[in-house]
Amino acid sequence: MESLLANPSAKLSISNPSFTSRRAILTESLHFAPRYFSNSIRMTSGLSPLRCTNSPEDKEISSVASAMYEYQTDEFINAKEVREWESGKSINQIAANQGITIRRSCRPAPPAGGGMVPRNILEQIIWDKEVEVTQFKQRMPRKNVEHLIKDASPTRDFIRALKDSYLRTGVPALIAEVKKASPSRGILRENFDPVEIARTYEQNGAACLSILTDTKYFQGSFENLEKVRKAGIKCPLLCKEFIIDLWQIYYARAKGADAVLLIAGVLPDIDIKYMLKTCRELGLTALIEVYNERELDRVLKINGVQLIGINNRNLENFVVDISNTQKLLENRIQVIKDKDITVVGESGLFTPDDVKFVHDSGVKAVLVGESLIKQEDPGLAIRGLFGKDISK
Repeated sequence: MESLLANPSAKLSISNPSFTSRRAILTESLHFAPRYFSNSIRMTSGLSPLRCTNSPEDKEISSVASAMYEYQTDEFINAKEVREWESGKSINQIAANQGITIRRSCRPAPPAGGGMVPRNILEQIIWDKEVEVTQFKQRMPRKNVEHLIKDASPTRDFIRALKDSYLRTGVPALIAEVKKASPSRGILRENFDPVEIARTYEQNGAACLSILTDTKYFQGSFENLEKVRKAGIKCPLLCKEFIIDLWQIYYARAKGADAVLLIAGVLPDIDIKYMLKTCRELGLTALIEVYNERELDRVLKINGVQLIGINNRNLENFVVDISNTQKLLENRIQVIKDKDITVVGESGLFTPDDVKFVHDSGVKAVLVGESLIKQEDPGLAIRGLFGKDISK
């Protein structure tokens, strides 16, 4: 994310800043400025990404950046993560304290070469995404993306669509995924027409659609998202992307998204809170994905969360265990009900028994890709998944 603690577009380096200088970096550029989304505090300072090195000292380089930020002083500047950063901890240490094992900004600075090696596929994806997003931002600064948003169509109510479908059918609402490939399964569908697939899903009862936008690992694109939005598809659209930077949320909105995915296993609490705030300003729904109990407990403590996805797939090794949904929900279902949070079951759903299992565990919606997209007729596949026609 364009983070209070890390930003790739650094201009001024301050080596090993003291407590006092860290606080000054964060606060000296705060000023009030109008935005067309809302009136908020605009911040023109930020810090460069930390670079992992093989040095035992694990030195950190921080810097002032040129990107614009909106922060509410009390909630963000005085956040726990900022206090930890002020005390000298790196952003990866701060994330690790929250149970996050995916390291950020670990590519070596040229011309040094060398550096860290990704520990798993998700870490590799995130490191590649950091490079990709930096390149995107250089080609299209956020102010240009904001200009596109001004002319974008209004967003559609993602959560309302899920709730209406559940009330109508009595089974979990379907978020059908438009996905050509995955790192674990390779090409899922050779004859891939995102618009035709989306239309088939909608006609056969999908409440919402998930559009993969990652190109390198899933062969998706933001252009596919835009094509589906402009094709007259009425289902709300989820931008299925590995979001690490605020720019991606703005770009998703400009390309027609109604919702975005935030992965708790990658994003510290302060990032999730700030991204939720931005989503509200843009009219977007945030689906916050968790995999383990610690991630779910973290997310349940964050105000404003409306939609949580429980992934049965471990994104570090891609092993799937459908019982993960039940394990996470069994002692937390009342808290979820009290907060009026809609839970989405993700991954490993292939049969009516699978859907019933997660439904009985407390799930009100399911996000399904592989078991539908691999079938010759995805519409018939939906009926096979639920054991009935959910389009009526």
